[in-house]
Amino acid sequence: MEVVGSARDISADPEFGPWLAQASILVVDDEPGMRNFLARTLGPRCKKLDVAADTEEASSKLDQQHFDVVILDNIMPRKNGVEWLAEQRAIGFFADAILMTAYADLDTAIQAMRAGAMDFILKPFRSNQLLNAVARCLDRMRLQRENYVLRYELKATSDHILLRDRLIGESAAIARVRETIARVAPLPTSVLLTGQSGTGKEVAARSLHMLSERSSKPFVPVNCGAIPADMIESELFGHIKGAFTGAERSRDGLFLHAQGGTLFLDEISEMPLATQSKLLRVLEDRKVRPVGAEREVPVDLRFVFATNSELEKDVQAGRFRADLFYRINVMQIHLPPLKERQGDAVELASLFMKKLSVQLGMPTVPIDEAAQHALSVYDWPGNVRELRNLIERTLILGRFPEGFGSSAVPAGEANGIALADVERRHIVSVLADCGGQRNEAARVLGISRKTIDRKLAAWDG
Repeated sequence: MEVVGSARDISADPEFGPWLAQASILVVDDEPGMRNFLARTLGPRCKKLDVAADTEEASSKLDQQHFDVVILDNIMPRKNGVEWLAEQRAIGFFADAILMTAYADLDTAIQAMRAGAMDFILKPFRSNQLLNAVARCLDRMRLQRENYVLRYELKATSDHILLRDRLIGESAAIARVRETIARVAPLPTSVLLTGQSGTGKEVAARSLHMLSERSSKPFVPVNCGAIPADMIESELFGHIKGAFTGAERSRDGLFLHAQGGTLFLDEISEMPLATQSKLLRVLEDRKVRPVGAEREVPVDLRFVFATNSELEKDVQAGRFRADLFYRINVMQIHLPPLKERQGDAVELASLFMKKLSVQLGMPTVPIDEAAQHALSVYDWPGNVRELRNLIERTLILGRFPEGFGSSAVPAGEANGIALADVERRHIVSVLADCGGQRNEAARVLGISRKTIDRKLAAWDG
């Protein structure tokens, strides 16, 4: 049995929070009268409701689809609710559980909490008591997932992301990207974003999410290159208690934290081959198996991938699975480098200047004619990330750095400066400011150490 609530009924009960209308719930009870009561109470208010008459049927339903909350009677034939819940936790069960019982003894309450029940309801109960318990579970789950994802984002990036949700610029190149995103976003199709580092692939991924029907659900960005190879499977798939040394409790993975929303796998070329194989199975079956779990957990996700490498060459070199490449390369969107986005550098610089000045508490620095010209002709090897870092340094110094913009380029001479000379001056200036430390200069510029080494070698030659 499955009951789907109507929009009219959902809007009639705003006091139980906005998350109830999006929830999927499983009721497990051997009494038909109680199942019918719970179906009438919850069905019109939640997105999906299913019922099971015993634990065996409940186990089967958990194998077939994901539920946010399971409401479980304790006293049932063959196996009671606490025993079944403990067994399910051991093989891979991550939903919240509410236990119903007619017996208010302390022993049962302790056993229920040890088995992983999030709430405990005494029979008989009023419908409001049940709805409040479900609302508490959903709110706790939402906060837990949001906190986990935010902590992960803060750990994964040191930059303050100022352009998270939209691609800025009026150039024809970026307009074509926006148009393609608008066409693809409403579809369930997986998307592969390509382009150099710093071109805005995560911003494009967020735009795809915000324009899709999943916009109210989580957007979870994952930098595959930032997770150690021995931890990536646990981070993505989650694990159960005791799955490995140090796994003191079960934990959802990033796949489950993105449930119903969008999972953005950046730098997909950096994913280890063993994990690539497991990802391929997820894409084909839409199920994940947490580390140490016996059960595969159904997931409902939109996948967006990104890379700054040429995956075809990685496939030929044996670094990337051919079958996974063909599976993710359904719809490819290329993000152009900043040097091909005519006029966008000045617009982005103005935006960064405005927002970063507020963030840093410093007055803006005028972007005069000479600075605009320098911004327009510079090659931007680090793309938008390098531009953002330049503006931050400009605000800190109170002027454009030596070798860039108005402080080094008199307005009358601006038109005679070659792009390569502007680039050389800027990189050499940043390197000097960093005491010759190439790694630090690369970080400030938003480019790789290899790029600096290559350009310096060319200039010295």
